Amino acid sequence: MSIRFIQVSLVSVATAALLVGCKAGGDNPGREYAPNMYHSVAYEPLTQIKDKEAGMWVSSLDNGRGEYYNSNDYNPYGMNMRLPVPNTVRRNANGWLPYRGVNDTTGLRLANKLVNPYEATPAILAQGKMLYEINCKHCHGAKGAGDGLVADKYPGVANLTGDAIKGVSEGHIFHVITYGKGLMGSHGSQVNDEERWKIAKYVKQLQTN
Repeated sequence: MSIRFIQVSLVSVATAALLVGCKAGGDNPGREYAPNMYHSVAYEPLTQIKDKEAGMWVSSLDNGRGEYYNSNDYNPYGMNMRLPVPNTVRRNANGWLPYRGVNDTTGLRLANKLVNPYEATPAILAQGKMLYEINCKHCHGAKGAGDGLVADKYPGVANLTGDAIKGVSEGHIFHVITYGKGLMGSHGSQVNDEERWKIAKYVKQLQTN
């Protein structure tokens, strides 16, 4: 057996092993050639990996830090988000406190008395329309008639222009967007306070058209 044959055989075996290692299946992702491109290291909000050598063996960057190091060097606690000051309540950019209405019939009744802080200006209505089309149109339809695409699958979507809802206040609409009602789930985590008021203003415009 010649040396040349042995060399070719070894190269062939190594190549075959490498190709087999690339095959993914089940929980096996296969061999990864650039792991830092596959595994995004997300910043944890309240806890960090402070060991700068963590994941050094998979790091391809020449920055003296491991792939898994994700501490914030500019925060004295190594975190990417500081805990709020005790006994404080965050206000939004407009200085508003979080909505504190209760998710029950009493809370809904009290919400009827809320006053929308926005006027029905063209700019506010345009923003309300945009937000409505993003968050509401698929169920309630473009004109609020309860004929959105989702309504075909889930009968009973509210007709916002019907007599039963025409009389509700903007505060009522704001409250329902916050907590949901009937078939509608809560949208409080998807739509902030300002956006809910703008949607409510636009819905009232739909009801008058």
